[in-house]
Amino acid sequence: MSKDRLYLYDTTLRDGQQTQGVQFSTEEKQQIAKTLDALGVDYIEGGWPGANPTDSAFFEAAPQTRARFTAFGMTKRAGRSAENDEVLAAVMNAGTDSICLVGKTHDFHVTTALGITLEENTENIRASIAYLVAQGREALFDAEHFFDGYKANPDYAIEAVRAAYEAGARWVVLCDTNGGTLPEEIGAITRAVIAAGISGDRLGIHTHNDTANAVAGSLAAVDAGARQIQGTLNGLGERCGNANLVTLIPILMLKSPYAEAFETGVSREALRGLTAASRQLDDILNRVPTKQAPFVGASAFAHKAGLHASAILKDPSTYEHIDPALVGNARIIPMSNQAGQSNLRRRLSEAGIEVAAGDPALARILDRIKEREAMGYTYDSAQASFELLARQELGRMPEYFEVKRYKVTVERRKNKRNKMVSLSEAIVVMKVDGEKRLSVSESIDAEGRDRGPVNALWTALVKDLGRYGDAVADMHLVDFKVRITQGGTEAVTRVIIDSEDAQGRRWSTVGVSANIVDASFDALIDAVNWKLLREGAQ
Repeated sequence: MSKDRLYLYDTTLRDGQQTQGVQFSTEEKQQIAKTLDALGVDYIEGGWPGANPTDSAFFEAAPQTRARFTAFGMTKRAGRSAENDEVLAAVMNAGTDSICLVGKTHDFHVTTALGITLEENTENIRASIAYLVAQGREALFDAEHFFDGYKANPDYAIEAVRAAYEAGARWVVLCDTNGGTLPEEIGAITRAVIAAGISGDRLGIHTHNDTANAVAGSLAAVDAGARQIQGTLNGLGERCGNANLVTLIPILMLKSPYAEAFETGVSREALRGLTAASRQLDDILNRVPTKQAPFVGASAFAHKAGLHASAILKDPSTYEHIDPALVGNARIIPMSNQAGQSNLRRRLSEAGIEVAAGDPALARILDRIKEREAMGYTYDSAQASFELLARQELGRMPEYFEVKRYKVTVERRKNKRNKMVSLSEAIVVMKVDGEKRLSVSESIDAEGRDRGPVNALWTALVKDLGRYGDAVADMHLVDFKVRITQGGTEAVTRVIIDSEDAQGRRWSTVGVSANIVDASFDALIDAVNWKLLREGAQ
């Protein structure tokens, strides 16, 4: 039985860049485009040439891709021809085989925002698309505010998209620009458009996530007959974001009825790179990945309850809707005071530690976890610290170094420009291979900025580890979370630090103390010890 082809159109580099606080450099756009192409999307929308220097520079140095590289622009303005519209000319001059033009399809926006008649707007759409086609370009039309426009004036909304369709647009894309249309409405309206004579195999869907329904709305349009889906990596986009392709792709490929009915340009092998692609984007944006993200989040296949973990040991499908390896993710059995011995043995096994059922050490480890969690520690989100604790209890943890003492000072003073500045200095004394070493570090970075006392401590800690120095050279801190676990005079501070190395490994460690610096140092020591353990240091 043959499958219908679904086409994936990525707009991360254009619509995703509308996200508050996001601004890609030309080099970052090139990197993301290569990742998207390797994933297997059909279209990569590079941006709006002429709208800003970065987009213009990107199109001048666009990478060679298997995907159809697409420039974005707007339909011609009223009162001039398509051949003489300089905004349309900038898009044409980008030299891409495909061009997507946005135009108004809501009568209110035509008369109020553009200040022209409905007839003039329809002609602008028709003439612009016809011009692209005459120049040998593949034309796409983004029908802006289409669903709101259809609900207000269905006859005109249909007239506007039919003008693009009859002028030769390869794709007419229905846009839920404000993100307020619910999936049932999207499905019904998409079916109405097809019934009006616009073929589903030339119809696309572009949803926004303002009601958290962008993915569901996209699927509703596919159910109704649309065959192109527009979206972004990690759901980037203005306001609440766009349809998340990182969620949509595995649904289309792995979940019924879509997996049986459709095929995309994404191969099973490429699908295994989905988690890496998602996290690469977060790394470019300097953001911490969302742990609860479907399919690719660190918690997407985490099983905390002892009952669940016991069932997972027998058959993972008891509590997992797919095999996490299909999307490049991994199963996690977090440790907490809710854990049972089956949960504990599974987590130890995943860390390469085999312990026989009934071993007395299992009870000791659980008791120690519960004791420390009562003090404010958490091993649910600090897997590396859990592993170190377990190895210590089992007598399988090497002692790489011993911290004898440390000191941190924080000074605030006026500089030569009479401006108040802060400076931290850390001293760490440790014993490595029986030799006492003293390291001193300041918190000022190469650009002259104060990075704070924890950074000074971190730098001092790894500054002189003797023969272990090379093993931690590629390690860096990527996130720092602080929480007060109790109130009043008995308040304690919990610090969780996320670290990463050049191999892409990421691990979390925890420290607890009444003093935030002390809690941080506790977590830093665990982070270094885990890295040394993974490097096989002796």
